[in-house]
Amino acid sequence: MSAMNLSREQQNELLFVGFNQDSGCFACGTDSGFKIFNCDPFKETFHRDFSNGGIGIVEMLFRCNILAIVGGGRNPRYPPNKVKTELLQVMIWDDHQSRNIGELSFRSEVKAVKLRRDRVVVVLQNKIYVYNFSDLKLVDHIETIANPKGLCALCPNPSNTVLACPGVTRGTVRIELYDLRKTTLITAHEAELSQICLNLDGTRLATASDKGTLIRIFDTQSGQIMQELRRGADRAEIYSICFSPTAPLLACSSDKGTVHVFSLTAEGSGQSFASDPTTMGNVPSQSIPSHYSAGSAPRSGEDDGTENSKSSLSFMRGLLPKYFSSEWSFAQFRVPETRTICAFGTEKNTIVVVGADGSFYKAVFDANGECQNTSYSKFIQSDEDE
Repeated sequence: MSAMNLSREQQNELLFVGFNQDSGCFACGTDSGFKIFNCDPFKETFHRDFSNGGIGIVEMLFRCNILAIVGGGRNPRYPPNKVKTELLQVMIWDDHQSRNIGELSFRSEVKAVKLRRDRVVVVLQNKIYVYNFSDLKLVDHIETIANPKGLCALCPNPSNTVLACPGVTRGTVRIELYDLRKTTLITAHEAELSQICLNLDGTRLATASDKGTLIRIFDTQSGQIMQELRRGADRAEIYSICFSPTAPLLACSSDKGTVHVFSLTAEGSGQSFASDPTTMGNVPSQSIPSHYSAGSAPRSGEDDGTENSKSSLSFMRGLLPKYFSSEWSFAQFRVPETRTICAFGTEKNTIVVVGADGSFYKAVFDANGECQNTSYSKFIQSDEDE
């Protein structure tokens, strides 16, 4: 579930944008309240305007009326409580009642909030707090390395309580398997973490570092690396990573203005899709033609399968640097170079992209790597648009 906090790089009224747990809709925090949009078909489902301030974080709980909101912007809805020594507040909001039904207070800036039906997770700069949803009692707290992006992933599956967050050292991910009472530590990258993401059932973790060239897939129980994907050769900031809930696919967006779609192996996806003939994973893959240059991805449409493109020198992977055996994306979709988050759509083989400039895109891709924009909307007007 991808999100972006825009408070420090605001270009319109948007302060926050984030998908809900199944990516069927997304929420926006603005200078005057919050808005909820459905992804397919794209439309605003409702909005709440506040006369006394902005919302810097709005976290949905699937499509129900309960949300977690945090004040933000130049005039926050819930400013620090000076009576209680500058406490910052996370409010549990019931939109049916149009009022707060719970409150959590902290002495430092709230970087992110994650929800599932039985948990509320609050991310601070160096600590993560986990609460029961029913009574807001603290059940766990985790020390982390400095975490200015508020990196944290929470599995929404009710049968598997899994949380992933930065560890206490650079490039390390800590995975809490609460149902198993087990902690897994993974040294994912040498550089600082940029993004982390769990698949829908919490069995796989995807990570990227601030170098932005590689995405690694790990088994959450064993910590073993299952697959390595290459976004590109040049350094980039990866804005979001997402697993498909229905097919062995993964997508990412970055500051290069390209959304990449990768095919996952059975090990990388952690699931078997063979019983579903409608998934992309069952399109037979073909070998990569020999005319591809070493280290370069093929042009869109040159491969009939969904297998990721590989260097023509990948057969020499034991002798050459890892770059030459990397798996590249099989489909790409171009968007303007603004901050974006992406998710797989509810329709087969579709991607939805939400931009910090208030733009919404929907694209469809096929097994040949062809990717076509099928929908565009502007849900927030910027000064340049007026």
